[in-house]
Amino acid sequence: MMIAARAGLTALMASAMLVGPVAHAAQPTTYTNPILSGFHADPSICAVGGDYYLATSSFEYFPGVPIYHSKDLVHWRQIGHALSRASQLNLAKTRSSQGIYAPTLRCHDGVFYMVTTNMEGGGAFYVHTKDPAGEWSEPVWLNDPTFAMDPSLFFDDDGKVYYTRHGGGRNGGVYQAEIDLKAGKLLEPPRLIWSGTGGVWPEGPHLYKHEGQYYLMISEGGTSYEHSLTMARSSSPFGPFTANPANPILTHRDHPELPLQATGHGDLVQTPEGKWWMPLLGIRPVDKRHHLGRETLLAPVKWNDKGWLTVNDNKPLQMEMSAKGLPLSAPWPAEPVRDDFSAPKLGLQWSLLRGPGDGLWSLTERKGYLRLKGSSVTMNDIAQPAFVARRQEHMRMRAATQIEFSPSAATQAAGLVLRQNEKNYYQLRITGAPERRLELVSRTAGVTTLAASVPLPAGPLTLQVESWPDRYAFSYSSAGGPLKQIGATLPTAPLSSESAGGFTGVFIGMYAEGAGKQGTMPAADFAWFDYTPLEK
Repeated sequence: MMIAARAGLTALMASAMLVGPVAHAAQPTTYTNPILSGFHADPSICAVGGDYYLATSSFEYFPGVPIYHSKDLVHWRQIGHALSRASQLNLAKTRSSQGIYAPTLRCHDGVFYMVTTNMEGGGAFYVHTKDPAGEWSEPVWLNDPTFAMDPSLFFDDDGKVYYTRHGGGRNGGVYQAEIDLKAGKLLEPPRLIWSGTGGVWPEGPHLYKHEGQYYLMISEGGTSYEHSLTMARSSSPFGPFTANPANPILTHRDHPELPLQATGHGDLVQTPEGKWWMPLLGIRPVDKRHHLGRETLLAPVKWNDKGWLTVNDNKPLQMEMSAKGLPLSAPWPAEPVRDDFSAPKLGLQWSLLRGPGDGLWSLTERKGYLRLKGSSVTMNDIAQPAFVARRQEHMRMRAATQIEFSPSAATQAAGLVLRQNEKNYYQLRITGAPERRLELVSRTAGVTTLAASVPLPAGPLTLQVESWPDRYAFSYSSAGGPLKQIGATLPTAPLSSESAGGFTGVFIGMYAEGAGKQGTMPAADFAWFDYTPLEK
């Protein structure tokens, strides 16, 4: 089965006119970073008139490369995925934080292109469509002789198109080649065009043209606390490139006191009014650890009298930013708190691990329920478990589900899971046979610990987790009774990238595991799932 994409672009634009943002008489004076909270890393953007489209990385999650739409660069809604079919995205046996790295999204002559790298599944490729909310093409694999990452596309005004990428390795530079998109191949081997300013991991390159000059913007220092943006320019797309004497044009590495850190990996967009803006990634650490992942920020940029790009008037970025120059609109209609699984397909907010999960879940076997059917694959395995989850997008939130599940073997379990990777997650799960029980399980650094256990009566059970910046609290109720907390709170720190490693953020959702006799699994039926933000 395949997760739904939205209807066509025509319907999307009509919808935007009918229910999309409508300008207020009194414009807000500020906007809040991040503009996409939770794991929304490596943003890339393109504009079609007054409509903006943005893509982010997805790593081991399926579908791949979520696509977002905005009318004002601040309020976004998801409209689809660029990689929604198994034929487009092979993630079998892909390790956590591998798979689909940073994408680049570009639109040219009515066609949208998304170019990226499947790090453990074939290398660099691109897909294309005329409708970013619909189905995208099959992958066009590129004849790049070197396995590298962070590819980008630039359409020059003479009709030529350039493919630019990281050169591979900690100290590799930026490489580029001319590409024939109609033929689907590079016209030459990529060659080094800039080595950066000396920082490690000169990556995330994007080439632009402004007032006759070619500008190359990259990230250096690695995608953590030393992250920075640097820029160089040339009269030729292949250089030689001269570095901006004011590099880096943005970094927070010297401002550890700020709430936003690891700023970098940006892209540029120009509004119809001629203003320039940059979506980029950043993190919000809690006690020097971040568990929501790398998020999408927005910064104003402009060109100075020396022809160089400046970010936010050379000042660090803040959570509250001036909205001057933005035609701010009303937000899109809020996402419903509850998914009652009455739709024929899973909503766009849901993700699976390493594939579409055929046979592991169903919305039709029991109408009005999401049925998960576990297997011998567990949440510990680099494989595909029965797992349907969404990004945790808020420090303060509440998530809950109602589950019906009667395990027939001691190895069977189902319930709620907060996942960072195979070695780091929390579970609130029903297990046990013949006596059912509820367990709170903590897995950190590959060590699984039973944090709490209580016996359960028969019947449906409501499971809930509430989050704060530094901890999670777990509770349950049966037969419509009051919620009861189980065990002590568990810290967010073990699910942070600093502790667990990797490039993603916490996903929260539903899972089932453990095969029964003859490989069968009693169904775990989820009647609904609530996600309630408890902060803006």
